[in-house]
Amino acid sequence: MKKYIAKEPEFYKSFFTLLLLMAFQQLIAFAVNLADNFMLGRYSELAMAGASLVNQLQFMLQSLVFGISNGAVILGSQYWGKREIDPMKKIIGVAVKLSLIVGIIFFVAGRFFPEKVLLLLTNDAAVIAEGAKYLRVLSYTYLIYAVSNALVMSMRAAEIATIGTVMSALTLVINTCLNYVLIFGNFGAPRMGVVGAAAATTVSRIVEFIVIMVFAFCIDKKLRMRPHDLIRFDFTYFRDYIRVALPSIAANGIWGAATTVQTAILGHLNANIIAANAIASVVFSVASVFSMSAAGASSVLIGKTIGEGKMDRIKPYTITLQLLFILLGILTGLLMFILRTVIVRFYNVEPETQRLAYTFLTILSISVVFSSYEYPAAGGIVAGGGDTKYPFLVDTLSMVLFTLPVSALSAFVLKWPPAVTFLLLKSDQFFKCIPNGIKCNRYKWVKKLTRD
Repeated sequence: MKKYIAKEPEFYKSFFTLLLLMAFQQLIAFAVNLADNFMLGRYSELAMAGASLVNQLQFMLQSLVFGISNGAVILGSQYWGKREIDPMKKIIGVAVKLSLIVGIIFFVAGRFFPEKVLLLLTNDAAVIAEGAKYLRVLSYTYLIYAVSNALVMSMRAAEIATIGTVMSALTLVINTCLNYVLIFGNFGAPRMGVVGAAAATTVSRIVEFIVIMVFAFCIDKKLRMRPHDLIRFDFTYFRDYIRVALPSIAANGIWGAATTVQTAILGHLNANIIAANAIASVVFSVASVFSMSAAGASSVLIGKTIGEGKMDRIKPYTITLQLLFILLGILTGLLMFILRTVIVRFYNVEPETQRLAYTFLTILSISVVFSSYEYPAAGGIVAGGGDTKYPFLVDTLSMVLFTLPVSALSAFVLKWPPAVTFLLLKSDQFFKCIPNGIKCNRYKWVKKLTRD
């Protein structure tokens, strides 16, 4: 086994630098939702429940943007290994335009049909009313979020990750400060509640957009992008990009939709379960950033290695990465398990909601160990090596054929306890470890995607 462990210090330096920068960025990004969630929880449990449902729509958008950007990272990282910059610019331009189209669709749905959208997630009229107030204002952020985040995530192909961290940190500070002022009516401001939270997020997203544009066009020295790189319609690499990105977009879109359906299953039970799931989901999102970041970092490193033509390094890198995934999962699960009681007590919610949230977090502290391996193994190593169809197939089949139907059966037909339904909703994270581990260690996923 030792001879298959990577020994180059540069490998570990690159992996952990990308991992920590991506994780810190995502932690801060999730902390924006956590700030809304926590402050609205102190303001009103109903407001928190409504905002949490809207955040599922944001998560769906985020999943699609990630899938679009991930296609650019997988293809672009191989060109980065060859140090060919012009193809990377054109590929990133395609990704940003596709993300904008998705952002427009979400804006129209959220701005003009908020009640109908939220009715898909719950039948609680009071929760829908609060969520609709939040969504009408927040929908404007979908346009700028789609562009700014597609750009910052696509630039990771060139191992550019620092700007994402800076951008997210600014967003968090601005959003938290404005939340304190606008939700509760401090410093003479009107007490706006859930609308104030949406307004605060909108302002922070605008600042986020400005920061990434200034960096990309004026500061970055690796890609040296210009506005016309995003505006022009250059289809030179469009077919190459679609071939790589389409399975990634579909996989992340289905994953986002399935997560939304999971919320809808719990959301059609009662308000206590909605609120408890809101607490657990946000905490799990924060806790799982290391597995998501590990997937992103490993995808860049594997793609870059293939682009450089160093095929003899693929096996040791793959084995080493898998061991790191397992270690990160164990550490994350232990941390969540230890802190679950403290986290729940932060919220000013009913005793029944606290009890359910505590149970949900206990289940998640176990499932995160498995998701920290299965997700980056397929979405990081295998997809980064060029096989983006496999993650799409395994995620779709497991979710559609087992997780969702069995969970719905538990909730609505068998009427099993909420904890059982919640466990079934997370069950795919356990059994996907087996096929993903087998696939990862057969190396048939190694593909050269660049043009000669």
